[in-house]
Amino acid sequence: MLEIRKVAHVMRRFVPDKWGGTEAVVFNLSEQLQREGVVSPIHCTAMFAKPGTGQVGSVRVSRHRYVLPWFGLSQGAKEQLRLKGGSPLSLPLFFSLLKEKELSLIHTHVQHRLGGTARTVARLKRIPYVVSIHGGYFTLPGEQVDQMTEPFRGKLEWGKVFGAAFGSRRVLADAAAIICVGRNEAEEARKRFPGKPVHYVPNGVDIKRFAEADGAVFRERCGFRPDEKIVLCVSRIDYQKNQLALVRAFARFVEGHPGHRLVLVGAVTVEAYGVDLKAEVARLGLGQKVTLVEGLRPDDPLLPSAYRAAELFVLPSVHEPFGIVVLEAWAAGLPVVASRVGGIPGFATDGQNILFAEPDDVDGLAQRMAGLADDAALRARLSQQAGHDVGTGYGWDAVAKRTLEIYEETTSRS
Repeated sequence: MLEIRKVAHVMRRFVPDKWGGTEAVVFNLSEQLQREGVVSPIHCTAMFAKPGTGQVGSVRVSRHRYVLPWFGLSQGAKEQLRLKGGSPLSLPLFFSLLKEKELSLIHTHVQHRLGGTARTVARLKRIPYVVSIHGGYFTLPGEQVDQMTEPFRGKLEWGKVFGAAFGSRRVLADAAAIICVGRNEAEEARKRFPGKPVHYVPNGVDIKRFAEADGAVFRERCGFRPDEKIVLCVSRIDYQKNQLALVRAFARFVEGHPGHRLVLVGAVTVEAYGVDLKAEVARLGLGQKVTLVEGLRPDDPLLPSAYRAAELFVLPSVHEPFGIVVLEAWAAGLPVVASRVGGIPGFATDGQNILFAEPDDVDGLAQRMAGLADDAALRARLSQQAGHDVGTGYGWDAVAKRTLEIYEETTSRS
């Protein structure tokens, strides 16, 4: 078995103020792998950043020039594609990855053209590559696909020639292994690629960081009184995350719980949805009851402090490949209400460590929030079980160890 010395990670973008679940996973995995002695540089496009190479924590990040390869895209369409979706082309990333010396393996966290870039470099270097599926590649609802592809619908895609050259349609088929963060996604991958190694590796969390944060810091910074109770949601402002349903549920919930405030923390990744969300808050007369914090850097101490300041956490998504924020809430000792969607039921059990609501069931969401707010014993029971569960296998050390085992198994077969 070859010793794993260096693994290059490939992804769409990597900027702290547009941070999402994939960025959190790749960064924390890379840092933990480096503690294990595996050099783990990140290669991505320069979306929302300047091209160049720098450090994020202990990780080297190389950001490369790119294009969105369709004719006739408006500036608005380009912005939508940068924020969410799209398949960029980056020849500078290809050549930079090709120049990486002493690579043991390539780990791509994206498919399409960038995944094809990883595939082609791996073939040229005669090393294996693995693919992580973070975003519901097989299980994304049709309406979500339509919203993501709308900016380039009907446009001539000149980048197809590069996709064909890089084998973009064969990224998963030719991978040495597929890693899925959701159990449901892993099951689907095994059906589609029988005989291929498919691994379920859940996301992780820095348990100590969230468990030991001081909630008073967030309250003081945002001007909340000590007696105000916070209902928290941390997720990008996006139709997928469905904060509109949460605002509507909160309007019903707050009628019987006037001492509560709803706090939404997240970067706006769909501008139109952010506008609609603010309009709905105003329409429902919740301007004094709903606070929007438009994104916190991943290293900002206010982020774990926000969890520790809250009484309960709610995630109303219509689609969720995993739900890393659920782990963060568990680590902070919070009881959680979440939609029964995607990867969440793969690691959470209704009534034991979480309360499930059906997506878009506004009444059900409001009822479960009220049930938690009114029952201290229920909050304590859910939090205690969740705290136990998150401590058994969801630390980044455990996630990195399992990923490294997959790397070693992969190289031993090559």
